[in-house]
Amino acid sequence: MERADLVSLLTPDGMALLDELAEQGSAGDIVATVTRLRKAGHDPDVVAAALTQSRLRVRGRGKFGEFADRMLFTQAGLEQATRIRAAAMHAGRYLANDLTKVADLGCGIGGDAMAMAAMQISVTAVDADEVTAAIATHNLAPFESAHVLHGSAEDADLSDVSAVFFDPARRTSGHTETTRLSNPDDYSPALDTVFDVARRYPTGIKLGPGFDRDLIPADMEAQWVSVDGSVVELMLWSGALARDGITRAALVLSDDGSPEMTASEDSPDEPVRELGAFLYEPDGAVIRARLIGDLARAVGAGPISDGIAYLTGDSESATPFATCFRIIEQLPLDEKVLRRWVKGNDIGTLEIKKRGVDIDPAAFRKRLNPRGSGSATLILTRVGGRHAALVAERLTDQA
Repeated sequence: MERADLVSLLTPDGMALLDELAEQGSAGDIVATVTRLRKAGHDPDVVAAALTQSRLRVRGRGKFGEFADRMLFTQAGLEQATRIRAAAMHAGRYLANDLTKVADLGCGIGGDAMAMAAMQISVTAVDADEVTAAIATHNLAPFESAHVLHGSAEDADLSDVSAVFFDPARRTSGHTETTRLSNPDDYSPALDTVFDVARRYPTGIKLGPGFDRDLIPADMEAQWVSVDGSVVELMLWSGALARDGITRAALVLSDDGSPEMTASEDSPDEPVRELGAFLYEPDGAVIRARLIGDLARAVGAGPISDGIAYLTGDSESATPFATCFRIIEQLPLDEKVLRRWVKGNDIGTLEIKKRGVDIDPAAFRKRLNPRGSGSATLILTRVGGRHAALVAERLTDQA
């Protein structure tokens, strides 16, 4: 979205068009509506901007639920925005520590600031991009405890706040087609600025889950967060926001709750075991936090091979931190053998999982040609250092 598009939308006619598009139930209806609106004399650019925004709202429901239906977005802002459940977790930590005046520096479209304001936290949201700051202003308009400033994080006045939140821009500049930045030195604001503020104020820092662990300050709590089975972020917490004695945490958010594993350091691994009756696939947050050893001890299991994040044991143990499978059969990782097995067992629905093997599961599934009426799970991995295919029965529902 460019400035002119936003200006055209933030008018009575533009918002009316957006509301009308929101009432349409299918792509066909939208096309018909656009045609009718243009014939009615509406500016084609305004109609196009409203249609783009309508599509972004539909996509935004995946992160913001029903709140997306009244929000404005940029494509880049939506891609980096925090999911509402994770944002509520962020805000809750500030509230629990009685930190009720927060500066959100690099606020983006305002997702985290919305969660804070909803909890009656006084939040000053700052963004260096004019269009993004204007969109954040719209999204935060219902909250009296929030206000937005257009400016740089480096120049923000922190004299009246008790804590800070950062979500540094990790994509190239722009509002539509952007690419992810791989070098933390290119983040905006720069990490040096972020970490300097974090040494002076209680601070939460949202980063990508693949952030280089060597760059994590030793005195911060590092918390990896997964939502419905996908690792979505790494949160660094400093000062009063960091919990005593915890430097590593894996938080697993789902409809079933928000269990968490915590530790004072990376956990030591268990020794490799022979393949048992059960296999555990740790949640990605547990893997990122390097707490696989603690999980292994909790479920009475050990790694199936060096460097492979699958655990095996002889008993089933319920845990929210891993998916459990019963091992039915071990086969050689040979395409011809597996194709015969699929055909001989009348397999039509085939789930393929893999670790430690250079195989594209989608392409491999196609080559195995499943056409029957049965279903199965194949786990392609290394067992005791050797490639193998494990026929397994999923015991834990997929997130």
